Amino acid sequence: MTYWLLNLCFLLPAAVVLAAALLRRRRSGLSNRPFLRRLGGTAAVLLALTAVFDNLMIAVDLFGYNPDRISGAFLGLAPLEDFAYPLAAVLLLPALWDLLSPRAPAPLEENP
Repeated sequence: MTYWLLNLCFLLPAAVVLAAALLRRRRSGLSNRPFLRRLGGTAAVLLALTAVFDNLMIAVDLFGYNPDRISGAFLGLAPLEDFAYPLAAVLLLPALWDLLSPRAPAPLEENP
């Protein structure tokens, strides 16, 4: 099994949960734009930190990858497959938080 196939086990469910959260937000009348902007900012920071620290850990030989199971595309010393885990976390955790938080009931319209 390649790392990309393993990553799909994390990325697909995370994407489904995110889609459910976005759909719930839309049905509740909330805008998805601020939520997606925050996700994008969080993803950028977390992926940058992953790039720095994974490269450092690989450089000092804390771990390595089986060359037969990676795509061969790298960002520094880190294979691209290594960035799927933080991406799955960025997609899944805020979506779960949003789905599991209670929504305030919509205000009732008063008829004069």
